[in-house]
Amino acid sequence: MTEITDPVVLMKQEVGKAAANRVQSNSIVGLGTGSTTAFALQYIGERLQKGELTNVVGVPTSFQAEVLARQYGIPLTTLDVIDHIDIAIDGADEVDPQKNLIKGGGAAHTREKIVDALADFFLVVVDSGKLVEKLGSTFLLPVEVIPMAVHPVMRALTKLGGTPELRMGIRKAGPVVTDQGNLVIDVKFEAIANPAELEKTINNLPGVLENGLFVGVTDLVLVGEIIDGKPSVREF
Repeated sequence: MTEITDPVVLMKQEVGKAAANRVQSNSIVGLGTGSTTAFALQYIGERLQKGELTNVVGVPTSFQAEVLARQYGIPLTTLDVIDHIDIAIDGADEVDPQKNLIKGGGAAHTREKIVDALADFFLVVVDSGKLVEKLGSTFLLPVEVIPMAVHPVMRALTKLGGTPELRMGIRKAGPVVTDQGNLVIDVKFEAIANPAELEKTINNLPGVLENGLFVGVTDLVLVGEIIDGKPSVREF
């Protein structure tokens, strides 16, 4: 196995490991999406294989999470057959000082919000570059929309002060399609003064399924940093 020397990758590994260590036996775990969360899934799988954890089942937030969970030997369940989620582990694209988030860089924010909001404890794993003073500073706000409503929703988002753009695929002709078969509009807002209000306003637009503002759902943020060339993890 090739030894990883990239400090950023090592840092993501450490954050993922710290998150996986918070999972307890006999629990239902929301399995998030993204590169840092992928390490958490890997370490949950390793803890299960070693016998450190028993009777853990996962609820995936995306096709990516489902594939990784199967790869790492994490048994899966669905929201149809469970009545709670003990802990959800997920990444974020931005985190503000109130622990509000922008998510959706991987176009999985609708399923992520369903799972993360149901969890008794929602744990966010990020690197320090994701910390911002105000949401919308560095990342566009993703809005999932049903295909027939793309243009009316884009006009409505412009009236709300945003600059909307349909997300196009990379190495794929045409737009990004979500796991639900919908499209994603990325919106630039100069400043999101009231995330809670904007989250509700956008979700009330006809044709919008969900947007990437996660307000008041985060319990703890684990932040990965590189200090003196070495990875470290702090709680925020």
